[in-house]
Amino acid sequence: MSSSRDNALAKAKPNVTSRGVDRSGFLGGALATIAVLFFLLPLIGLAARAPWDEPGRFFAAPIVEALLLSLGCATAAAFLAALFGLPLAMWLAARDTFSRRLVRVLVTLPLVMPPVVVGVALLAAYGRNGLVGGPAADALGIVLPYSIAGVVIAEAYVAMPFFVLAAEAGLRGFDGRYSDVAATLGASRWWRYRSVVLPMLLPTFAAALVVAWARALGEFGATVTFAGNLAGSTRTMPLAIFVALESDLPAAVALSLVLVGVSATILFCLRDRWLPRGRSR
Repeated sequence: MSSSRDNALAKAKPNVTSRGVDRSGFLGGALATIAVLFFLLPLIGLAARAPWDEPGRFFAAPIVEALLLSLGCATAAAFLAALFGLPLAMWLAARDTFSRRLVRVLVTLPLVMPPVVVGVALLAAYGRNGLVGGPAADALGIVLPYSIAGVVIAEAYVAMPFFVLAAEAGLRGFDGRYSDVAATLGASRWWRYRSVVLPMLLPTFAAALVVAWARALGEFGATVTFAGNLAGSTRTMPLAIFVALESDLPAAVALSLVLVGVSATILFCLRDRWLPRGRSR
């Protein structure tokens, strides 16, 4: 009798699957459509205002120069975010203590700080007369503001929180039983990390790296405040777009479309690294 009742309850229980969630009804579909249009319409607006009759604008020297600078600085900033952010994420994920909570707040702070405030703070710390920048300039001749290194530092500061938080979430969600099984088979701690833990978490780390790179590529406020807007030196694509808006709207639209196209292409090519895995249907 109880078996029949359990079978009936199992049949009555809703089947919560990705396909079931997808059937959200007319209202849900309408709201989702509005959300898609919210993201899509600005891109359509850019395409509609683009100077398609002047294709040379898309390949002008200032655009190529700013694009190469942006790609190089964003890549360097993402590398720094991974180099220093991964050990920090591992430390934060190890256990939950008061000191780690304070550090997590410190790491998260750049996400909510206005970018201009980030730039001012970087100047106060690493500027020519800053807390660290002053002694470094006097002793070693190292001056970060208004240089390519300053661009990388500003972008790394705003991008690293994305890497640290995503990597920490992946580390916290890792099932340690896989490593425990390897330990029972005699595997050393280093071997377990290299052959078990790292391969399983590599997609998460790759996703964190892509997000950090994308954030660095689009940085504006901290860069212009800390590194300036010097043509051919620190003028990245977002800064070039801002300058073009004041005098040449078609050029600004062309710059914007080039940056959107490059970003979308790279994200699409790396989609297997940052998109959640699941059933395709």
